[in-house]
Amino acid sequence: MSEASSAEVSGGKPTLSAPDDDPYLWLEEIEGPRALDFVEQQNGKTLQVFGGATFIQDRDELASIYDRADNIPYVSRHDDHLYNLWKDADNPRGLWRRTTLEEFRKSKPSWEVLIDVDRLAAMEGEDWLVSWTAMLPGSSQVILALSRGGSDAVTLREFNLTAKSFVPDGFVLGEAKSSAAWVDQDTLLLSSAYGEGMATLSGYARTVRLWRRGDPIEQAAVVFETTADHIGVSCRIDRTGQEKRVWFTDQLNFFNSHTWLGTESGAYIKLDLPTDIWLQPHQDWLAVKLRSAATIDRVIYPTDTLIGISLSAFLAGKRNFAVLFLASPRRALQGFFWSGGKLVLSILDELRPVFESCTPYTTTWSREPLSMLPDMGLVDVSPLDRDPSESNGDLLVRIQDPLTPPLLMLLDQGVASPAVLKEAPKTFSADGLVVTQHEAISVDGERIPYVQTGPKRETGGAPVHMSGYGGFGISVKPYYNSALGKLWLERGGTTVQAHLRGGGEFGTRWHDAGRLAGKRLSHDDFASVAADLVRRGVTQAKRIAAEGGSNGGILISNMLARYPERFGALFCTIPLIDMRRYTRLLAGASWIAEFGDPDKVEEWEWLKTYSAYHIAKPGQNYPPILIATTRRDDRVHPAHARKMVAKLQGMGYEAYLYEPDAGGHGYGRDNKEHAGFQVLGFQFLKSKIGWLDETT
Repeated sequence: MSEASSAEVSGGKPTLSAPDDDPYLWLEEIEGPRALDFVEQQNGKTLQVFGGATFIQDRDELASIYDRADNIPYVSRHDDHLYNLWKDADNPRGLWRRTTLEEFRKSKPSWEVLIDVDRLAAMEGEDWLVSWTAMLPGSSQVILALSRGGSDAVTLREFNLTAKSFVPDGFVLGEAKSSAAWVDQDTLLLSSAYGEGMATLSGYARTVRLWRRGDPIEQAAVVFETTADHIGVSCRIDRTGQEKRVWFTDQLNFFNSHTWLGTESGAYIKLDLPTDIWLQPHQDWLAVKLRSAATIDRVIYPTDTLIGISLSAFLAGKRNFAVLFLASPRRALQGFFWSGGKLVLSILDELRPVFESCTPYTTTWSREPLSMLPDMGLVDVSPLDRDPSESNGDLLVRIQDPLTPPLLMLLDQGVASPAVLKEAPKTFSADGLVVTQHEAISVDGERIPYVQTGPKRETGGAPVHMSGYGGFGISVKPYYNSALGKLWLERGGTTVQAHLRGGGEFGTRWHDAGRLAGKRLSHDDFASVAADLVRRGVTQAKRIAAEGGSNGGILISNMLARYPERFGALFCTIPLIDMRRYTRLLAGASWIAEFGDPDKVEEWEWLKTYSAYHIAKPGQNYPPILIATTRRDDRVHPAHARKMVAKLQGMGYEAYLYEPDAGGHGYGRDNKEHAGFQVLGFQFLKSKIGWLDETT
């Protein structure tokens, strides 16, 4: 029986009444011959329909933008050098390189190449990409994490910055989801799923091991561990105090953890704090953001409060916290970090960026705004230095909006205003375009903000690209998007970015409203924005093309199953869709705190209401959908996309699959692949909403 006829026989299974009657389980075999044959056939069909001359032209044009020599090389500082991983047409896998700050200020800096990743991959016959690096302050030693095709799992190797080569007989670890921290020049603390019994059910590290130079990894002592049902463990080494400290984290679920203080020999003190916190130590200070309201030493602290205390006083039993930030319904803390002895707060106030700096003293904390930063658009502030112990307080500031390319600035410690380091090129014409902010009213009356970019005048039939996320407390940001700018806005289209519940724009209340059983509300929010665009006369439903990825893939699949009348076409990328089996696929178990546990009857009751794989049924007026994933995504299983396409095609719907063989939980291993993934989606969306721009 052919794959097509097999799909036809299975009809609309699985269903809500029989959720485990799944005829497509064979598609969960990532490298299974039958599954790969299905993928090859589907890729061929998709590329045949949407991969023609216009696709190639647009892909190459977008790739050339990503490969421009005058793009900003984003950097971080270690010792006296700034480090950067650079990709372009000549170096598609990248050059890992460095320069000095003085040199970086020049229009054309001189770079010292440390690793040519393309040459390394060719020499070793491996699909290598650089994933991350772990550096030892004051040393030339580095742990380099190499990923095959962009997967989260990495191979670790020791590299020497002075010799610009891998260390003979140095630290080497086989492929696994891992992280590492240097204790000293001959010792690592390794958090890794490598080895028998070392992985949790989510696929992350179950132990932290003390690994000494020259010892086999099997002999490395376990100094911290958790149970397999927790997400995993990790550690970080804090060199900002008088003595080196090690902070161990036992991640209970996505939003809760136990924090321990210790040394490289193990954890000795479990911090007496709530589990759902963000914590940042520095020198003798501790900053703690409370996700939930908490009573500490008879003092009540509201949800999302940031508090600070002397670490030594806290360890001595004192609980005289200073309140550093209080949230309000539309004002929320987005993050905080230490730099040069100061605590920098990132805040959204009615979606406007605000930054403040707090300095601790013996009896009080001072507080002041960061000067000369805009309060509109997107502003990101981060430490220049990789390790807080190396920081002198210098900050990097990145400023942009949907029509203004990024500006990279340096805010030197003690300097009143930031200095421009680099300015990204304009990659599309913004003539006649404006950015406006609006609000839709969701099904329960909540106001849902969204940002619209496009022509000043409404035509009533604008080709609209809508995007959203709505999960994990992540705030979507109005960044400068060269792909949408060049291939959508410049050609007369309009873009819309929705701030859905489930995100973090307005703090924990906003996140929790779109979490667990509330995830449906997040989807209702997105549908309400689509309806508002029609109400305002911007467009018609058949002209709305919607895109979302990962958690946003649940969103897009629910627009198909729950709100098909509000969209003309849907592009669903690297998605979760099957909410019955997601916890059994790769890292899925780590997300139970966001979605719920389908193995618990009461939680499946809400999960099944947004498991589009089970909701989808024959005979509906579903819009066309393209579902794209990558085979090397070892975070969200590619079976979600494969199975949904097979089911939809079996019911006679217009559904397409695209699955390149690499890219990880992203859109490609290099700029050309990344561009191709995006452009294929644009070609599909444009054709299905009936938009023939001037290039077609």
